[in-house]
Amino acid sequence: TGGFAGALPRRGAGSLALAFVDFQNDVTAKDVKLAVREGFQSIEHIKRYTTTGMATDQGKSSNVNALGIAAQALARAPQQVGLTTFRPPYTPVTFGAFASHARGDQFDPLRLAPADEWARAQGAVFEDVGLWRRARYFPRGGEDMHAAVARECSVVRHAAGIFDASTLGKIEVVGPDAAEFMNRFYINAWTKLGVGKCRYGLVCRDNGFVYDDGVVGRIAADRFHVTTTTGGAAGVLNMMEDYLQTEWADLDVWLTSITEQWGVIALQGPKARDILAPLVDGMDISAEALPHMALAEGTICGVPMRLFRVSFTGEVGFEINVPSGQMRAVWERIWQAGKPHGLTPYGTEAMHVLRAEKGYLIVGQETDGTMTPGDVGCGWAVSKAKADFIGKRALTLAALNAPDRPQMVGLLTDDPQTVLEEGMQLVRAPESPAPVSADGHVTSSYYSPALGRSIAIAMVRGGRDRMGETLYAPALTGAAIKVTIVNPVFYDPEGVRVNG
Repeated sequence: TGGFAGALPRRGAGSLALAFVDFQNDVTAKDVKLAVREGFQSIEHIKRYTTTGMATDQGKSSNVNALGIAAQALARAPQQVGLTTFRPPYTPVTFGAFASHARGDQFDPLRLAPADEWARAQGAVFEDVGLWRRARYFPRGGEDMHAAVARECSVVRHAAGIFDASTLGKIEVVGPDAAEFMNRFYINAWTKLGVGKCRYGLVCRDNGFVYDDGVVGRIAADRFHVTTTTGGAAGVLNMMEDYLQTEWADLDVWLTSITEQWGVIALQGPKARDILAPLVDGMDISAEALPHMALAEGTICGVPMRLFRVSFTGEVGFEINVPSGQMRAVWERIWQAGKPHGLTPYGTEAMHVLRAEKGYLIVGQETDGTMTPGDVGCGWAVSKAKADFIGKRALTLAALNAPDRPQMVGLLTDDPQTVLEEGMQLVRAPESPAPVSADGHVTSSYYSPALGRSIAIAMVRGGRDRMGETLYAPALTGAAIKVTIVNPVFYDPEGVRVNG
């Protein structure tokens, strides 16, 4: 008929009345009438002046109403005013159609480590780490996570454990200026690192804050095998390329991601050498020939190998780098050779406990983008001899060297069975009235099977000068938990076991 009921629903009266036409863009009947008064007569112009019909529904809920109001204001029949151009979709489309296959296991790209299929066959429970699916723990005989992790940790400490570390980022830095590039990129020195040796490397941003870390091995005078954190691989490579292409274009260096190229088998524990020695081809891996933080190239079971003598557990450790496509076969050989020695697979949860017992840093857990190397106990790594490196200027600022900055420390609860929640704030008094300024917070917290008690790592203001001091962790329910500040190295503080 061409008739309209009027501008309903509305709120207010007279000039204050509000009747929404387009509920997504908050266009009211008054806005449409104002457009006409401003001289817009074409419905296409009215649409653009008011933005009615320009939301995600493309006018499905508003265009006809806007047309009727405009027709009344123009004193024309709606047919004379016409409709705006309709755009697809002409009919409603479900969110499911937009999602298509990106749901469930296909919601995100999924990267699988070379031993993923083996771990699934062993009944592993998995977790997502970045884009990777990683085995979190391997339950046996109805164990829950805590029981499985306690068993895995105990076996690694007393026998040996096998762990898929392939997800670590790996970058090859190659070229005549490779050592100089490393020297500028990392906070510590690299030019004098010998071939066949490894060194822990720490990367800072130009603001002096820790960005990533990892062990680096010198394969040749012009070749470094760089490892990064699992989540930081792409970021570190991008940062390297950025500096190489924009700041240090004079350097003759090539950067190649080799994360997918090399699968990594971490064999850790006091019996690791006994398991590995018969499998490597003509290589002496004794403590004298291959000491901690050394590397060697050779073959294992006939497969090319880069063997790193490194440890993230504090035990005798080897990281066996082999081509990813052949890692499963090598893994199976090590697994069979290790069974008589009590070898067990362990997952990321046990890995976290083992490293926390040794006070090893995890970037992104102990750090939050505002921590310097000194804050996390790595001030020793900052070179005092190098002319320049990323972050050098910032690290000389007084604010980044203040004695009351948060510092990485260990915590012990009075009750050894009480495990703190990660993220708990730390205050000086048990009944501190809110608001209260916290002295720090818990970054890592676990039950340690080796120590038979709970342990925690925290960032505490001026923490290294407060050993033995008492703090309190307010709980959501119940009394605050009393803790004592201690050295973050809880297990084998002398470092004897790693050199076994």
